[in-house]
Amino acid sequence: MTSPASTDTPAEFVPPQLSAGPRPAQGPAADEGLARRLRALACTAPLHDLDVRKANLAGEYTVYAMAEVALAAIDLITLNMDFDTGADHEQIVSRLLPRAAAQAPGRPAAEHERVARWVLENLINVGSVDRGFRAVYGTFSADGVYTRRDYDFKLVEEVAGFGGGVFLRTTDEAVNVLVGALDTDVTSAQIAAEVKLEVLIRRGRLADAQLAAEQARYRTVQYAETLRRTLEATRRNVRAVDWLNAVPDMIAEALDHVADRYRHENAILTNIRKARDESEDPEQKRRAAELVDIVKDCIRRHTQLQSRLLEAGPLFRAEQDRQAFAPLSAHSGLDLYGQLVAPLLPLPLERAIRVTDAFFAHGAGLRTPVSVRVGDLVDILLAPPQEREHLGAEMPEPDLIATPDDSRFSEAQLAVAMELLDLPHDAPRRLSGLLADARRRDADLPYLVALLAVHAASPPVGTAYRQGEERLLFAVDDGTLLDDPEFGGADLIVGTALLDAAGMASGRAETP
Repeated sequence: MTSPASTDTPAEFVPPQLSAGPRPAQGPAADEGLARRLRALACTAPLHDLDVRKANLAGEYTVYAMAEVALAAIDLITLNMDFDTGADHEQIVSRLLPRAAAQAPGRPAAEHERVARWVLENLINVGSVDRGFRAVYGTFSADGVYTRRDYDFKLVEEVAGFGGGVFLRTTDEAVNVLVGALDTDVTSAQIAAEVKLEVLIRRGRLADAQLAAEQARYRTVQYAETLRRTLEATRRNVRAVDWLNAVPDMIAEALDHVADRYRHENAILTNIRKARDESEDPEQKRRAAELVDIVKDCIRRHTQLQSRLLEAGPLFRAEQDRQAFAPLSAHSGLDLYGQLVAPLLPLPLERAIRVTDAFFAHGAGLRTPVSVRVGDLVDILLAPPQEREHLGAEMPEPDLIATPDDSRFSEAQLAVAMELLDLPHDAPRRLSGLLADARRRDADLPYLVALLAVHAASPPVGTAYRQGEERLLFAVDDGTLLDDPEFGGADLIVGTALLDAAGMASGRAETP
């Protein structure tokens, strides 16, 4: 197939890039921008589809602007969901009723509620298997090959709360539809929104400033949602999240972001209050009061995000320990090809059919029982209940097994170690000398002496005083290194201190 340039233009005037054949697609960066716009268009398609499909409802619903109700629902869910929980389904429906009623004031309240529920269920996409949406778009590879790709996304999700119940949460795609952008960097978008908000307040354009403040709050919610998803993935499988580089960098960047935003928002709050107090226009005062509430909510969300960021590291370590030492499953999966198909293929049919019959008889599960007769059902229902024992069934006698003594050191070794550490109060000794004496008596005894000496480096003086002890073992590090073939560290000075027995006696006497 010849190109148009080669048919309409003489050969000597054909540019070299056209004469060589079809021009390949542009680079990956240009194609990524096109893919981003296609995904942005796909995220708005479910909202437009609501207005197309409202004609299928039984009744006259053309008066309702379903996309407006859907945007209002996304807005309400985004602002009502928290870090751990989401928005209540019935609360969102009740708050959507005034908007539906405003579009058709003469219609009954039951119809307004049906519209609100229908819009919310379609945002969740209740009718689908995975409750998600799918769009198909095309991209070009580096060699110019056109490839179709599936883009799966959700707008509103139903998630389980920690205290029980089901809540609604908006996804990143829904927030991006709400603010009119897709795949925007959260940090840069947040900074841009707050700079814009500060400029608008300084110029006194509070109506535009309120819109900018709401967009800044949406970005804050999206940032918290990113962290929440990371922590949820960590709870499921700690190996699925890059805690070596990506997540620590994200946490450090987010903490710096929260600190900067907190200072910035407090300065904005001061300017808003100043504009509210100095303005004589009641509308300006009302706008300023609403802005104060929005910025306060942003500060609250940033404070909550900061606390979650600080808890992310301990949560990762706890999940790493829990998942690393979790007991392995005792049952292995069945390899159908390796354990069933491959061994059966070389066998003759009369031998293979016996194996397949046995496999499918056990693998198909229980058979559905036949329906009971009405007469049998009546007999079962009218049969008197059986008398049960008042105290219940007899409990079996438990089989008790003595716990084996798995101590490393015996009582005799402990007695010898305490004898070595029973030092005069005015004659302390070095740990190296005590270890040498212990090694001459028993090969394992130095480990027990070293353990008792290290424990004596922080002696429980208060406990010994309250229990009436007269002597207390202590150990002090004076900076001398331990010279021993088995142990390293400091050559502690180990001694015995005498406690004030008279003071202890008087203290016990005064205690009621």
